[in-house]
Amino acid sequence: MRLTSLFTALLAGLGFALAAPAFAQGAFSPAIQVNDAVVTSFELDQRIKFLTLLQFPGDIVAEAEKGLIEDRLRMKAAKNMTITVSAEQINAGMAEFAGRANLQTEQFLQAIGQGGVEPESFRDFVEAGLAWREVVRTRFGGRVSVSDAEIERALSADSSRGAGPQVLLSELYIPARAGGVGKATSEVRKIAETATSEAAFAEAARTMSAGISRLDGGRVDWIPASNLPPQVAAAISKLGQGQVSEPVPMPGAIALFYVRGMRDGGDLAKAAIYVDYAEFTLPAATAQADAARIRAQTDTCDDLYTQASGLPADQLRRQTLPRGQLPADVGAVIDGLDANEQQLIQRGAATVLVMLCARNASLAANAIEPAVPPVDPVTGTTATLDGTPAINDSFGLGQGPSKDQLRDELTNRKLVQLAEAYLAELKAEAIIRRP
Repeated sequence: MRLTSLFTALLAGLGFALAAPAFAQGAFSPAIQVNDAVVTSFELDQRIKFLTLLQFPGDIVAEAEKGLIEDRLRMKAAKNMTITVSAEQINAGMAEFAGRANLQTEQFLQAIGQGGVEPESFRDFVEAGLAWREVVRTRFGGRVSVSDAEIERALSADSSRGAGPQVLLSELYIPARAGGVGKATSEVRKIAETATSEAAFAEAARTMSAGISRLDGGRVDWIPASNLPPQVAAAISKLGQGQVSEPVPMPGAIALFYVRGMRDGGDLAKAAIYVDYAEFTLPAATAQADAARIRAQTDTCDDLYTQASGLPADQLRRQTLPRGQLPADVGAVIDGLDANEQQLIQRGAATVLVMLCARNASLAANAIEPAVPPVDPVTGTTATLDGTPAINDSFGLGQGPSKDQLRDELTNRKLVQLAEAYLAELKAEAIIRRP
């Protein structure tokens, strides 16, 4: 049974830290002393075997020692904060980790057992990872906040969001309300067993998906891998072209993905960039004065709506277009603007203030506009008459990551940085010696 080599992705997706087995006693000789805790030779041997099976890069012996030392510090921190992990949490964590390798828990245990790793080692590994996760959440959770400005910067193509590898996917979403996740997951697994070709997957998406992309057989055009939610990226990273993912939990749904292609992508091309911009038509006689006033009173494009209050609706227009579809006069100035900067242009007899709201490369080239009438005002989904699920506008990768997804991503990134700094502090204060 082959284990995945995506060790880093596994740990990042779960927030696990490598943990030491808990049977350091009796005849096992000490290998490392960390404050008042001992790492045994047996534990070190187990860790080396585990890293070898997971194809961990670099000096495995050194990494095994480093990991075990840090694990002792992590577990001590959890104990000091009276943090414990229940058996149910451990079992769920084991299943979650094994699932990242497309295996059930027993299959994963069998696979590592063939390499000499004891089940207790894996169990303790999971327990320590979960305990450390709770340490970080408890210690730093209330200290981390993400501003709207940070989210806008993260979405911006100016920060190279959207550069790098790209994937060509098809997607399918089965709604999953609270209490119905198990049923939805079983349904998705059944679909995966038969939707093994692009044509079959497209037909399944057209008839069963609640995503807006079902209107195009679930197809999503080339999209940067950096714009995929973490759980989707983890699932896709283990697949090749023509393969179907395992069921992927998403907000409000269980999703399935079919890989139609992959490419390196590289730097952002202008054709991949979408421009969110506003045009504010000003009276010619007072254009310069009006523009100066607007600049002084606006920080973002949203502020323009206040400036346009009471004016004809067509005087202020805001839209998002691919860079190549911009009006020529707008395109001539927009590349020289940073987000929320403004520039006056002359359009015939009219003077127009152009403001760049944002550039992004998060949309797929065939992104379908989410306004598909009729929309139920209560559920926010479109009506259906043919027995297929109602379309939910929030399901789908084509529109790029939502602000909520970016907020979670940035929050987790900050938590990781704080956790790493805290671990470094614990390590600097520790007494570490080898007998």
